[in-house]
Amino acid sequence: MPSRREALKRLTQASALGLVASPLLRELLAQGSPLASDVTEPAGAMVKRCGVQLYTVRGEMQKSVEATLAKVASIGYKEVEFAGYFGRTPRQIADALKANGLTAPSVHIPLADLMADTNKALDAMQVIGHRYAVMPWLDPKERTSIDNYKRLADQFNVAAAATKTRGIQFAYHNHDFEFATVDGEVPYDVLLARCDRALVQFEMDLYWTNKAGRNPLDYFAKYQGRFPLVHVKDMKGDGSMTEVGAGTIPFAKYVAKAPQAGIMYYFVEHDNPTDPFASITTSFKALNAL
Repeated sequence: MPSRREALKRLTQASALGLVASPLLRELLAQGSPLASDVTEPAGAMVKRCGVQLYTVRGEMQKSVEATLAKVASIGYKEVEFAGYFGRTPRQIADALKANGLTAPSVHIPLADLMADTNKALDAMQVIGHRYAVMPWLDPKERTSIDNYKRLADQFNVAAAATKTRGIQFAYHNHDFEFATVDGEVPYDVLLARCDRALVQFEMDLYWTNKAGRNPLDYFAKYQGRFPLVHVKDMKGDGSMTEVGAGTIPFAKYVAKAPQAGIMYYFVEHDNPTDPFASITTSFKALNAL
């Protein structure tokens, strides 16, 4: 084990680079070193919350929610993000989470479902323990003009005002189409500008943003504090999706800017993995190693 002085020197050097020697710090914590209490870890310098978007294992969720959550927990995850409850009641979901030592800070829910019976939807979220209600996707017919995006932003503000009364934050999750110019404007920028920052936040999908040829760091700097959640999946050189650590996306750079972006939750995802559990295991290990 490195000496107290050498360990402190290494941690200081890592901090100066905007990174953190997380394996060393974890080693010191695990061994009860007095150095651990002397070190203040820079906010956002490492991934503190590594979760998984359950859409990745939706086939397994269809077979058994309970068995799937148990498997996810056995990998090491402590947090999950839902995309449907597969016929379970809110109480059944809450019980299954508790039985496996999991929490579900976020859920993907279409705007239409949220607004159709807002009280029912919010009641369910509170039973389960969700803190974020995330609009996951836009139908192509909703993307035809920049005016449509402006109307959507106004609808997001209304929905967010409703969720806020229950202490639940409304957010929007992007793909790549929001970055394609429409009527001379970039829809994602329009949403960020028109949505009330006191009401609406954003879950940036780091893969889709890169797929669109945009740099997340530019958005973190321009719209500081607007991205409390991110989706983490990697991209191969040909643009295809892959597990974290198997592609070209510079996740460490994004993690280093977490305080600026406002990132609190990281959710691993792969839309169509060959082996869902192998995929989320690989990504879990890679994300925790950052």
